[in-house]
Amino acid sequence: MVGIVIVSHSAKIAEGICDLARQMGREGQIILPAGGMPDGGIGTDAMLIYKSLIDADDGDGVIVLADLGSAVLSTETAFEFLCEEQRSRVAIADAPVVEGAILATVQASVGAALPEVMEAAISARELKKV
Repeated sequence: MVGIVIVSHSAKIAEGICDLARQMGREGQIILPAGGMPDGGIGTDAMLIYKSLIDADDGDGVIVLADLGSAVLSTETAFEFLCEEQRSRVAIADAPVVEGAILATVQASVGAALPEVMEAAISARELKKV
């Protein structure tokens, strides 16, 4: 099943989004937070993201949702530590992090492949709330 990694500048935000998304997924689905700095501060840490990418990949790939542009930069840095095979199975979704995480989780939970999970996350950009 496609894994999901939530990258946020805040560990609490990343953990909260993961908690919410897990409510929509299946047991055993991997949804991991990669938020904050090692000292507990605000920021993103490429090595924490790298570890989450490795832990989230069961062979079907990983989709990353990030809160801000610099979280994307840290994620791209983490990608540099992956071997070529691992790198071919990870992607950053240009999607709102909360809504994208929920839609990606639902799609992954039915066994969809990485491209379909990515498409679901990206479709969250079109959701209307009001």
